[in-house]
Amino acid sequence: MPKRNNGDFPGVSRNWQRGKMRWRLKKHVNGVKVIDAYIDHPYGSAEFKAEYEALLNGADKPVFSTAISGTVAWLTEQFMSDSQYRNASDIRRKTLRRELDWLKAQAGTWPMAEVRTRHVEHLMSMKDGPTAANTVRKNLSTLFNFAIRKEWLTVNPAKTAMARKANDSGYHTWTDAEIARFLETFGPGTKQRLAMLLVLSTSAARQDVIRLGWQNVKNGRIAYRRGKTGQAADLPILPELWQEIDRLPRNVMLFLHHGAGRSYKPESFANWFKDQCVAAGLPHCSTHGLRKAGATRLAENGATEFEIMAFLAHMTPHEAATYTKAAGRARLADGGMSKLPSFQGLQGNHMAQDTDMSGK
Repeated sequence: MPKRNNGDFPGVSRNWQRGKMRWRLKKHVNGVKVIDAYIDHPYGSAEFKAEYEALLNGADKPVFSTAISGTVAWLTEQFMSDSQYRNASDIRRKTLRRELDWLKAQAGTWPMAEVRTRHVEHLMSMKDGPTAANTVRKNLSTLFNFAIRKEWLTVNPAKTAMARKANDSGYHTWTDAEIARFLETFGPGTKQRLAMLLVLSTSAARQDVIRLGWQNVKNGRIAYRRGKTGQAADLPILPELWQEIDRLPRNVMLFLHHGAGRSYKPESFANWFKDQCVAAGLPHCSTHGLRKAGATRLAENGATEFEIMAFLAHMTPHEAATYTKAAGRARLADGGMSKLPSFQGLQGNHMAQDTDMSGK
């Protein structure tokens, strides 16, 4: 039985687990248990007292690292103990942890208060490509904003660092021809075709599409909640997608699986789908590019920003606006150029050229 401590730390008891003694804090308010946590520090030590007080006050458990206080490594570890990091999705935490470990390896010993914009830009220059460099800037900005919130710093030096101009808009957006080629390669009833139509028709991210199944289908609609943000999506099932779903057994809940209902991990699904793209002669295509293609289709057919936002299961229409603006520019260009006298025979000439090319 645990031995209750009634001394300087009410609610703390000794617990023996597999021959190891640990301190456990169990605290009740008005008969309702609100705290139940272990304190893994020597009883009565400064670290023990700090964690005890933090738990009583409902704060996050502080991190006591071996990093020197006030360094970038120390700041990184404090951030990873905060709810801002812990409340992120599993896949986001995994990615961010890898990126922050790189920062610790490169600049962990730097005093955070002495980091300047030029230092941020130096770290950015160590990465190949604008996207990777901008990710370094973004992560440092997140760390420094966290430090400002904790009142450890007053200035964010990453905020004034020059962002790199990306060469493109990120992941390649599938074209209609590429979608058709994939569907021609993988016919009806194949897992590849099902996976492609699920992502294209629902805009589900890789961590969400691997969890979709019959439990998400009701009255001709498919509903799910994004793992990244918790935002809900509720969409009609398009006929081409229903043709594939309707082939699946009702006693296996997941639509996409390894076999015998064994679920994918997000990374393994993305790797599998990438292999299918390569097999179809589309090595530059990806699941994320399919999500962009789905949003592009809506925009080109006149969908509003809020309609695209609902399709993408985003919380704001900000990203959806990029699709409507691009579609709007194309329509404006067509409208403007249609006023030119030479435009009248343009489409007929193109059609004749396409016919000549196809006949060669």
